[in-house]
Amino acid sequence: MHQPLYAIPGSTPVAPQPHAPASPTARTVAEVLAQSDVEAVLRELDDELVGLAPVKARIRDIAALLVIDKLRAAHGLAAQAPSLHMCFTGNPGTGKTTVAQRMAAILHRLGYVRKGHLVAVTRDDLVGQYIGHTAPKTREVLKRAMGGVLFIDEAYYLYRPENERDYGQEAIEILLQVMENQRDDLVVILAGYADRMATFFQSNPGMNSRIAHHLAFPDYAAGELMQIARGMLATQRYQLAPDAEQAFGRYLDLRVAQPHFANARSVRNALDRARLRQASRLFAQRDRAWSAADLQTLEAEDILASRLFQTAETGHAASLGL
Repeated sequence: MHQPLYAIPGSTPVAPQPHAPASPTARTVAEVLAQSDVEAVLRELDDELVGLAPVKARIRDIAALLVIDKLRAAHGLAAQAPSLHMCFTGNPGTGKTTVAQRMAAILHRLGYVRKGHLVAVTRDDLVGQYIGHTAPKTREVLKRAMGGVLFIDEAYYLYRPENERDYGQEAIEILLQVMENQRDDLVVILAGYADRMATFFQSNPGMNSRIAHHLAFPDYAAGELMQIARGMLATQRYQLAPDAEQAFGRYLDLRVAQPHFANARSVRNALDRARLRQASRLFAQRDRAWSAADLQTLEAEDILASRLFQTAETGHAASLGL
């Protein structure tokens, strides 16, 4: 059984497996799907990713468009290749990087990109710090990404109009040329907060005109966050005791209301800290023989020791004037 996947920024993308693209002679949707095995990727989106219903629906729509485009080609109805550059907006930890990996696999299996790999970068990978430094940096990244998907996280940082000596605009101009002239060999996905990406597009209408698909990634609901937590623990062969699960539910209610909440990333960080507390608790009893169940179970005390509960109690007492 597959365990849930989450787009944790900074994770290393998994290289796609070689796969023959769909044949241009296919005459039915079933034939294209059978040859490309795109449905396997779509099943992974459904089975391995928690929530994200609107995103999954949009990815299916894009896949359907590409499949029908293959059938049109078989009937001699092919026109200019569709623009596939995209923008993913949403808060951190909502699955953007993972969905970008799946999108790269879909594009490769249908023959829209040669390799299907994902190259994830930020401004620092593209923009230099002195004259003549930006162009070679940007072109090197594009060279690595060619034949696959280039994922630019926090893309709005490429444009800094308040700094007259900023070189981000040079990187944008190079990207625009490649996105237009080599769009049959590279798909660019821009990602970031929705409001900041909107401002970025207002300041860069040329970039906005090249983005064909805008996907909004919603925050996870409380139940989805708990499901993510269970999946993360299961991959490391841990579990929450019943009272620990209740405690973690309370933790999530408090954490969501705090600043800088990052969805799946915050869940992962909280579980990492709980595992540290469990390890310290077990380590303190050096002569006790621990069972496998003891070693893989997080107890309520491992959750409740979080400073978040102490802060919440202090704040509640202050509100009562205690």
